[in-house]
Amino acid sequence: MKFVDYVTITVRSGKGGSGSVSFRREKYAPKGGPDGGDGGEGGSISLVADTHLYTLLDHRYNRHHFAENGHSGSSNNKTGRDGENIVLKVPVGTVVKDSDTGAFLGELLQEGDTLVLAKGGRGGKGNTFFKSATNQTPRHAQPGEPGEERNITFELKLLADVGLVGFPNAGKSTLVSSLSAARPKVADYPFTTLEPSLGVVSMEDFQSFVIADIPGIIEGAAEGKGLGIQFLKHIERNAVLLFLIPITSEDPAAEYATLLSELESFNPEMLKKPRMVGLSKIDLVPQDIMTEMLDDARGSLPDDLEVLAFSSVARMELEPLKRALWAHVQRAHSYDIED
Repeated sequence: MKFVDYVTITVRSGKGGSGSVSFRREKYAPKGGPDGGDGGEGGSISLVADTHLYTLLDHRYNRHHFAENGHSGSSNNKTGRDGENIVLKVPVGTVVKDSDTGAFLGELLQEGDTLVLAKGGRGGKGNTFFKSATNQTPRHAQPGEPGEERNITFELKLLADVGLVGFPNAGKSTLVSSLSAARPKVADYPFTTLEPSLGVVSMEDFQSFVIADIPGIIEGAAEGKGLGIQFLKHIERNAVLLFLIPITSEDPAAEYATLLSELESFNPEMLKKPRMVGLSKIDLVPQDIMTEMLDDARGSLPDDLEVLAFSSVARMELEPLKRALWAHVQRAHSYDIED
């Protein structure tokens, strides 16, 4: 399934139905008075968040949504039928904006969240509504109100508990496939991951957390270099950040500083997220120099930063990493509740 995280659509709600001008005319009531019914309301267009969706792909190929107009009122004070509403489903984490003004309209962050994009026009009043003591036979009714038409932009920002941050070929996709049932593309060359993917990591007592494999960041990503600028926004919604750095890196501290700088350039708020460092690919290091390399790497990184080493391919030290991530996720969510 192709991952689409940005799309623009056009929506138009239905016009309200016209009120009716009618008079009751029966055999024994030739002047029975007005009995024109009101028009029905035009159909509205709204959004609902669905946790079973992970992409905006459906909306890329279906960009125009026009709701039904309300039906006109009729005699015997019959109200016209309302136009049918349209409900569009989007993934949880979708941000909604007015395409023409750039105005923020809302975001859907939980299953079942709803947002009205275009409200249907109200139906017009029939001539019965205008009857009064001084006007017993009103001969006018209201037309229905027009609907709304607007261009809407959907922008999907993935909601995940843990976001993987690292340069291309740092081992992010391999880690996701090792910890979860997700099967992102894995290969030994940069930019293997061209779109984000999510994996669910199972814990005991039927608990779990979601980990996101974000395409690799390169230096200058925040200014548009490489693929990073397209996907840095997905890291904004992650509760915990895991910086992935291969143990074979020539300078782990410089790599970490570059990644941190790119996040700060894109959105300084991301530096407030809890983070830890994972030193990947330890299976590539000979055992006799493993301890020395780990000590050197840890020593070059900030003292207050939790650093764990592991190998996804050899499945070494994955359980401690998983438990450390789970602890960070639980703390992060407990802070959210308190706030």
